[in-house]
Amino acid sequence: MKIDFKKYTDGLVPVVVQDDSTQKVLMLGFMNEEALKKTQLENKVTFFSRSKQRLWTKGETSGNYLNVKSITPDCDQDTLLVKVLPNGPVCHTGADTCFNEKNSGASFIYELEKIIEDRKNNPAEDSYSSSLFAKGINKIAQKVGEEAVELVIEAKDEDANLFKNEAADLLFHYIVLLQAKGFSLADIEEVLYKRHQKK
Repeated sequence: MKIDFKKYTDGLVPVVVQDDSTQKVLMLGFMNEEALKKTQLENKVTFFSRSKQRLWTKGETSGNYLNVKSITPDCDQDTLLVKVLPNGPVCHTGADTCFNEKNSGASFIYELEKIIEDRKNNPAEDSYSSSLFAKGINKIAQKVGEEAVELVIEAKDEDANLFKNEAADLLFHYIVLLQAKGFSLADIEEVLYKRHQKK
């Protein structure tokens, strides 16, 4: 990866930071060559702070690091897209994005997936998801089947609200099943994408 740091007089290139799971744009920062090297070495996003005039690792005081999943330059080699898994809120206001973007339906699905994964890894007594994981794969698969049948039944009627609720139930239990099998929505997206590429 060759980045043209000399294109800008201050030697800094813009860096767009995006959540690798939700695809939500989290913030914009700037890197010089040293900041990029540190980011690549430590797999935590480090910027060059224009106000402090020094390297600044996001999360160095709050602990809300941006864990790097990928770094991609744009076509002109003078801007970076960094996909991350954030440890916590990204904005100094406590929001998960500096752009005050509200969750869209699509991004919430990935947020829900994170919650379900957490319930699997850190069971909670009052969590329905945790109780499903505790019952095992057979019970989870059975629930997916039940919800699929209920959705088909509602599809034959004209009650849009009931249909949407049954669709949501099926999607929820489908995500639980994926997690129980050790897969994610991204894994399934990749399968669909590869099928699309063959056409």
